[in-house]
Amino acid sequence: MAHGFPPDTRTPPLDGGGGWRDTATRYALLPLRIFLGVTFVYAGLDKLTDSAFMQDSGAGSIGDLMRGVRDSSAIPALVDLALESPVGFGYAIAFGELAVGIGTLLGLLARLAALGGALISLSLWLTVSWASDPYYYGNDLAYLMAWLPLVLAGAPMLSLDAAWRARRQRRGSEYA
Repeated sequence: MAHGFPPDTRTPPLDGGGGWRDTATRYALLPLRIFLGVTFVYAGLDKLTDSAFMQDSGAGSIGDLMRGVRDSSAIPALVDLALESPVGFGYAIAFGELAVGIGTLLGLLARLAALGGALISLSLWLTVSWASDPYYYGNDLAYLMAWLPLVLAGAPMLSLDAAWRARRQRRGSEYA
């Protein structure tokens, strides 16, 4: 019993070892990382390549979308802020989604990328999908909840963060 925990409740070591359950535990967040990363890269690219979306007004535009959800959003002032420059807001969301998606897929500053994804999802939930009734019809809340495990755990496996951490540990042990 290390640290007062029964042996079966301790987190498995990240350096390998253990059986299939330990391996599954170590890689448990990888499918979520891949799904969220691919989805956010796709969402960013979809916005950037849709000429109708990046317009102040017109069918399918970010401007019309924001005007359409303004009165039903939880925070109308947030929508008003976006409406000051709808195209600029559209580009900010698109590039933010791209950065979050790429960071998540590569495991590069993974907690920061996940926090960015959570904040994007939170802002979209409070504005665009707030009026969904029942609430579970809106997907932005589910995305927000999906980001939280990655905010807490980061990307401990198959990531640039893990590679850098291992390199720092090797360098540290050389000087010990």
